Amino acid sequence: MFAPDYTEMPHWWEAAPRPGLAERALPRTLDVAVIGSGITGLNAALELARGGRSVAVFESGEAGQGASTRNAGYVGRSLKHDYGALLARHGRARAAAIYAEMQAANDAVFEVVAREAIDCDLERCGRLILAHSPRQRDALTAELRLKAEHLGEAFEMLGPDRLAGEIACGDRFVAGALIPDLAALHPGRYQLGLLRSVLAEGVPVLARTPVTAVSGGRGDLTVTTPRGAVRARAVLFATNGYTGEGAPPWLRQRVIPFDAWIFATEPLSPNQRAAILPARRTFIDANHDILFARHSPDGRRVLFGGQTGARTPVLKERIAALHRMAARYLPGLAEVKVAQGWTGRCAGTFDLYPHLHERDGV
Repeated sequence: MFAPDYTEMPHWWEAAPRPGLAERALPRTLDVAVIGSGITGLNAALELARGGRSVAVFESGEAGQGASTRNAGYVGRSLKHDYGALLARHGRARAAAIYAEMQAANDAVFEVVAREAIDCDLERCGRLILAHSPRQRDALTAELRLKAEHLGEAFEMLGPDRLAGEIACGDRFVAGALIPDLAALHPGRYQLGLLRSVLAEGVPVLARTPVTAVSGGRGDLTVTTPRGAVRARAVLFATNGYTGEGAPPWLRQRVIPFDAWIFATEPLSPNQRAAILPARRTFIDANHDILFARHSPDGRRVLFGGQTGARTPVLKERIAALHRMAARYLPGLAEVKVAQGWTGRCAGTFDLYPHLHERDGV
């Protein structure tokens, strides 16, 4: 199942290689030290710098080598808590406010890409959510109807007859919900575009400079690295699943890392692609631990991911298991070889909500 030139480099690094930044001298003092050079850290550094603050970005490896350039490149407004469940628990105002934040996050991607002129294949291709059973289909329909009524989110339910024009899955799924305005992008190019803007503002991005400790209190913090220490008024951790020993214990205790797995096929002919994913959308299923598939932005490959949270000591073994799983749901993948397989680390919280927290300037 593996192509002769199989590699375990993320597909996104092919068109967006990691930049290998030159070593920069450590600043002596900063208003804000940002730890992590992914999407969150770079967006934060850009806003801080343009707001007149002195800021530097600390990165343990090469810039953007973590989850920001290893994910599937989906752009949406997803939350692990259904709107209906929030409505029952918190009432309409609170439920709508939470989902308004999801919409704002979605919109911000388009705003940043346009403002910074980032060429990252951002496209409103629509997303199809696939139901495995009639019960799952009915629950999905009820949830989306609520969101359409309360939030104005459009959707369309597709039965088995119309699914065939979207995804060549045989009878594996009983229905699908099409969300027409959701999008996809090239995450490697998005991160490089942000990095370009941050560097243009004169912000030092300190690659290969892991933070080993943060000490002190609000207004007078010491950020310790193997290359020396920097004093900062505030520190922002934007490390997600890569939150390591340099983070305060209270933060490490609240972030649960887990691994995600994706493969990309060898380049496919138009007929092969049509026999797997006839439509150019992003696809997920309706399970809590999703499987997902999409075309690469250039349309030459199919990307498939799933089994998130599984552990394995050998990446190639996990990719092989993922390919077998993919072939069960998309039979056209059975005879297609895997050219690229990779993993990335995500993180969750105990209650599966996103959180923003500050303690003593961190």
